[in-house]
Amino acid sequence: MSDLVPLTGEPLALDLVNTRPTVGELLATPEDLRAWVAMQAERLPGAPEKITATELAAVHAVREHAARALEHGRHGTRPSQTDLDALNEAQRSAPAISEVAWNGTGLTVTRRRGGSSAEQLAAWLAEATAELLADPAVTRIRQCEADDCVLLFLPAHPRRRWCSAARCGNRMRVARHYQRNRAG
Repeated sequence: MSDLVPLTGEPLALDLVNTRPTVGELLATPEDLRAWVAMQAERLPGAPEKITATELAAVHAVREHAARALEHGRHGTRPSQTDLDALNEAQRSAPAISEVAWNGTGLTVTRRRGGSSAEQLAAWLAEATAELLADPAVTRIRQCEADDCVLLFLPAHPRRRWCSAARCGNRMRVARHYQRNRAG
């Protein structure tokens, strides 16, 4: 992965879209994707351990459709039918079932998906995108206000302006301080 660390902790669909910053590609190789999937392990059940170019291509395709659909969703406009169809097809290619099992003391339910590992990974990401698109909070998604940042976030506080206080917030505050002191 590049020197830029992916922003994580947002809804999974936003974390995926945010792997495409203004500079660089955070999912350029199967190894990059493997590292990102490892960061998201708790939110990607059954993610493949071996990541190949096939999984990478499937994730890139979902990411492109998710980015366009979320851009429309956050502005309250209708996403293209092509993007919605692609997200739905990704989910259909690896259908999910809830398996019930006895663990010795009680019943457990685990969601599993069929299909190849690439189809499964794409389906989990497409499902996360669909859930965010259907959530009324989608219209609260913001783009970072830093001059050179395109990352998206769902603010927990209405005054949040940056994707990360440590990443863009500090940089913008330092720049403002420099401008004030230089002008004076």
